[in-house]
Amino acid sequence: MRTLFVPAVRCLILSALALGIGGCQTAYYHTMEKFGVHKRDILVDRVEEARDSQDEAKEQFKSALERFSAVLHFDGGDLEDKYRQLDKEYQRSLERAEEVRERIDSVEDVAEALFAEWEKELGQYSRADLRRSSEKKLRETRSHYERLIRAMRRAEKSMDPPLAAFQDQVLYLKHNLNARAIASLKGELTAVKSDIGILVRDMEKSIAEADAFIKGLE
Repeated sequence: MRTLFVPAVRCLILSALALGIGGCQTAYYHTMEKFGVHKRDILVDRVEEARDSQDEAKEQFKSALERFSAVLHFDGGDLEDKYRQLDKEYQRSLERAEEVRERIDSVEDVAEALFAEWEKELGQYSRADLRRSSEKKLRETRSHYERLIRAMRRAEKSMDPPLAAFQDQVLYLKHNLNARAIASLKGELTAVKSDIGILVRDMEKSIAEADAFIKGLE
């Protein structure tokens, strides 16, 4: 069972970090362990956060696609308002994408620290059978983690094509707010739908890998 962060412990941790202990991740992990929160616990928390951020990003990109499609089917109204709506969806998508990248980076950081510590501590066993058992568990966990991080990075990369397309469309409409400009972008809709479809598929695979990884550690 993972350690739960009670408010008092959280305050103590934040106070320690505020005094400068949090200058690097190593010091952060050391501080957390003093309060009974180990790298394994942090890894599970970060995988959960990365999974949730991917799910949120998936929904945001779907929302942006719906907005783009609505703009392309413009049949009257305020073009400036349509542009602002599309730009807002694009900015939200950018924010979600950046959050996904940061979450995945944080997963990688703690995983590397955990595996390095685990490897080092194998040499501290006096009983060979326990060392072999721990070594086997380390190999299995690392193998599962490698599948997870590959899926996460694939999902991360799948955000780039639709982001680039949305950026182009927003920029083009910014300087060409007329029905002809909108008509000229209609040919992009099929490609964007395809990109979003790939993104959704990769995100869902990554989310499933995250769920399986968490279950394996609990």
